[in-house]
Amino acid sequence: MDRRWVGPDGYEIVPAERGGRQVLRVRRDGWLVADCVSVEQVARYVDLADLCEVVTLPTREREVRSAAW
Repeated sequence: MDRRWVGPDGYEIVPAERGGRQVLRVRRDGWLVADCVSVEQVARYVDLADLCEVVTLPTREREVRSAAW
């Protein structure tokens, strides 16, 4: 499951890997802003209280298909 957080003004934060190290990638309107190694660094770009995690829910069609198999 992919994790992703969105905030105001087009900000999006996603986990990523850079140089073998896990980072939090900050994008704004699809453009790379920064790869942060800590939550404190992310807070320089967006107020953490404004972030919402995007949760992908299973669709009903998938549930019916998997139950039928």
